[in-house]
Amino acid sequence: MNLAICKRYLCTVAGILLAVPLAAETVQIYVANHAGTQIQVIDAATNKIVQTMEGVEAPEGVQFSPDGSRVYITTASENVLTVVDRAANRVIQKVPLSGHANDLAVTKDGRHVLVCIAETPGAVDVIDTGSLTLVKTIPSKSRMHDIVVTQDGKYAVAGSPEGNSVTVYDLAKLEPAWELQLDRGVMPLTLENRADGSASRILVNLSRFDGFAAIDFDSRKETARVRNPEPRQGGEFGRRSDTSHGIGVAPDNQTLWVVSRVSNYVYAYSLPDLKLLGQVAFPVVQLPGREPIGASPHWITFTPDSKTVYISLDAVDEVLAIDVATRKEVARIKTGIVPRRITTLALP
Repeated sequence: MNLAICKRYLCTVAGILLAVPLAAETVQIYVANHAGTQIQVIDAATNKIVQTMEGVEAPEGVQFSPDGSRVYITTASENVLTVVDRAANRVIQKVPLSGHANDLAVTKDGRHVLVCIAETPGAVDVIDTGSLTLVKTIPSKSRMHDIVVTQDGKYAVAGSPEGNSVTVYDLAKLEPAWELQLDRGVMPLTLENRADGSASRILVNLSRFDGFAAIDFDSRKETARVRNPEPRQGGEFGRRSDTSHGIGVAPDNQTLWVVSRVSNYVYAYSLPDLKLLGQVAFPVVQLPGREPIGASPHWITFTPDSKTVYISLDAVDEVLAIDVATRKEVARIKTGIVPRRITTLALP
């Protein structure tokens, strides 16, 4: 990157990644505040915000290199992948993308960053992390939304809300391996993994459906569709077009957590049998002269030990921390404006 451009950019993002010493076994939750210019970092040990990245306009997603030395960021304001040296607190490069970026994932070997392009006709961009250049654009039939990588590092799985599809990518070949067409748009998704790291099922939120679908990875077929329980807080709080948005499998593969905007709850299901274990209520917002609204939950992440789940609530500008075993709220962390995608960083 041109030195003058780099300096000028750094001036606009003053304070990016404010330096905080990292203790042993540090676990941090990165929160992208979609309607603001901040990415905040929560210390999972204290549930306090310990770092703030300033000047990142409308951040979409945040991911990391396997060793945690780099932070990769997509934003709604620029068609670029921003690469930050975490320890030095500086922008390394802004990599031009083929279109508007949405979610992103990093391959297990750290060689590539995969970026969902949320423009019709859609694509997945592949960025080489050695040269920090766009090396391939894999076209899709429609815009792409979320993307995850299997634990064994062999595949990536991405969903399309408009294309009603799940696409699995072979990461050795950097090309689609197979695709499954569904009857509804594919929203956030997660993976259930076997002990060897291979994916056993893809679990997806669907548009206009309050619950999730389970897709068998080997047979490439939908094997179950589970509807969340009926609303329990005295009414409907969410948008019927997007009733369940947020889903995650705990790292120990024992529980699945699914949010419901329409009921304003998060539900915990056991794995692999998908039996309901319980639920946790989100805050209700009561505005003068209006019907109450829900907290508008979005994305889910976990601590590596599977003890705590974190859920972003964009209507109240908070992240909710929940004890996985007891299904009890342990903290509400005030964030910036409209927190959405959240990600866990674990460092030794």
